Formats: sequence, structure tokens, C-alpha cells
Amino acid sequence: MNHLRFLRYVDEVARVGSVRQAAERLHVAPSAVIRRIQDLEDELGAPIFERLPRGMRLTAAGELFVAYIRDRTAELERVRSNIEDLSGLRRGLVRLVCSQALAPVFLPHAVQAFREAHPAVEFEVNVADHLHALDVLRDFDSDLALVFNLQPEPDLQILGSYEQKLVAWMHHTHPLVEKPSLRLRDCVDWPLALAGRGTAGREMLDRFLARSSVRFTPAVQSNSFEFLRGFLHREQAVSFQISVGALTDGGDLVAREIEDHGFPRGKLLLAQLRGRRLPVAAYSFAEHLKWHLAEPAALLA
Repeated sequence: MNHLRFLRYVDEVARVGSVRQAAERLHVAPSAVIRRIQDLEDELGAPIFERLPRGMRLTAAGELFVAYIRDRTAELERVRSNIEDLSGLRRGLVRLVCSQALAPVFLPHAVQAFREAHPAVEFEVNVADHLHALDVLRDFDSDLALVFNLQPEPDLQILGSYEQKLVAWMHHTHPLVEKPSLRLRDCVDWPLALAGRGTAGREMLDRFLARSSVRFTPAVQSNSFEFLRGFLHREQAVSFQISVGALTDGGDLVAREIEDHGFPRGKLLLAQLRGRRLPVAAYSFAEHLKWHLAEPAALLA
């Protein structure tokens, strides 16, 4: 299937915008990449790239051709997966884009549980926010998306939707853990560790605060949930996280529900591109995720 390898040359140049960088990533000579691009342009009768002083940019014809390449590559992966499934090998590759909140605990457990039954299946996991996850799907860099507050789009097929409460998150030794009921106002007397602006949970919290008399002055803000998790281990601070992201595997952090009326909640969506036939491994993992997302805490039991 050498012709598919040559098509990958075009796709790689389109991604990085440089023949030299693409050649390095493909482990081939730049001259080989240039030659194959020229051959394809001759066959198409139109230029695929604009040659710029500092790189390569897709032409309108190139945009169409790269979309064809990515669609064909994804279809080949599906066919390969079907063939492997028929042979009983149960091999395959699952490519998933997910929210940060799922990366530390829930998703590793879900992958581990799946691989116990299918040890030959490989995974590529890409962490992205709700604004960029669709781009990853549309570029065929992922089969599935598991993302909090992913925006519905006509080309998005929702496989599952799971309500997520925004909860307070703190170390198990924090005094607020023992409080019978917890309100947002109780949290402001403690250092606040908030996710950076632009994250879905922070956007929900800010909208709620705009309608509330409670005012927050965060001690720290970060776009890294791992940093926030680490900070809660070292200071008696309070953070906020969606419920699945606040799961711990026997760790020291505790989630508490906020009792304020109308405190925000959103949707964790499992999705794929509409009309795309998933590889067998990806389809099976999607079904596996649906089962565990219905009762996420049971996965850690």
C-alpha cells in the first residue's frame, strides 16, 4: 500500500506546514516528500500547496484532497480492525480525545478494565478542551470524544450524555469535610484554587457567581488540573471540579456537593463524527465507556 504512504506525505506537510519537518517526522528524505507531492499535483492537474518563503500552505484544491486522504485513512483503519476482529485477534487502535478532568483517574481505570479483556488493543489519548475537541475529531485524529460541555454541532453524533454536578474538592483533613451541609459562602474563607478561565467548569462557576452575592478571590488559578490536585494536597484550599473528575482511587481528596439552589451542572458527552463508521476496537470501547459512565464510582471499586 505504498500509495497510502505517499498520501501520508501530503497529510503530514499539511499538518506541520513544512517539507523539512514532515520529512523528519516521517523518517524520509525531504526530496522524496517533494517528489511525491509533485507527482500527485501532476495527477490532479492542480497545485496542492502554495510554496511560501517560510513553508507550505494548502490551496483550495489541497484542502479538498487532504480531507479525502484523512477520510480514506480512517476507513482503512476501520477495515483493518474488522479483518482483525474476524481473525479473532481482537487487535486494534482506539483514539480518544478527552477533557482534562477524566485523564488522572476515570479514564486510566476505564482503559485498564478494557485491556484486561482485550490486551492487544492499543490506545492514543489526546487531552483537549471543549473548544478544540471537535477540531480533533474533524481532522480524523480521534475516533471518539469524551468531553465536558462539548458544543452540539450538525456533524457530531452523540453516543451518550451524562449529567455532571460541579462539586467542591478538598483534602480529606479539611475542616469543611465535616460540615453537615456545604454552601458556596462557606468556601470563601479558605484559599481558593480555581481552574483557568476558558475551562468549561470555570465558565459555569463564573456564570453562577455573576448572579450571586458571593465573591471569589482565588489564591491560585491554573489551566492544569494536575497542579490544582497537587495544591490541594499541600494547603487547606478548596477547588471545584465536575463529579467524575473528582473521583479518587483511594487518594486523599474528597468531593462535597454544594447545596446552593441552582449550583451549576453540565453534560459529559461521548461523541463521534456523524456518519463515520468506527473501527471495531473504538466501537467496543465506546460501549464499554457507556457502561461505566452510568456508574463511574463502580469502576474504582
